[in-house]
Amino acid sequence: MAEKLDFISSSIRTFQDFPKKGVPFKDIFPILKDPKALATVIDLFEEYVRSSYVQVDLIVGLDARGFLFGPLLAQRLGIGFIPIRKKGKLPGPTLSVVYSLEYATAEAEMQQDAVTAGQKVLVIDDLLATGGTLWAACELLRQQKAEVLGCLVVVELKDLGGSDKLKPTTVHSLIQY
Repeated sequence: MAEKLDFISSSIRTFQDFPKKGVPFKDIFPILKDPKALATVIDLFEEYVRSSYVQVDLIVGLDARGFLFGPLLAQRLGIGFIPIRKKGKLPGPTLSVVYSLEYATAEAEMQQDAVTAGQKVLVIDDLLATGGTLWAACELLRQQKAEVLGCLVVVELKDLGGSDKLKPTTVHSLIQY
């Protein structure tokens, strides 16, 4: 497993001062460019899910990079995928939650009939920073009485404390900075 994690880590680039000065942006797009790297990420998530959970009903992906990993993982597991998007992007009746960003607020939403009470779900995204977006997704799912088993991310920026904001929900990250 260490070899696979090293391979994934070597596929992540850092761009200094993006999107603003002082921010070291972690770029996961080279993983998507390399079929072996992408397969390795999905392999690692699949191994973790199969060894950690008896039952998972749905993978929930966050707009937009959670959409890149979530459907692939769901397909491997033989289960469904549902999106959580930015406000105004989904048709039909929706539910939404307002959450805090560093200097503003945002709103996440999902279709009202996306999950049913009691369904066991895992939430996936590319990166965990301060935890606001993942928190909003978990909140939406809990409002629908789904059981949020945990969150999966490729990269976690530990110093920003996002995992703490999500407690008691567990976070499984492949790479930590």
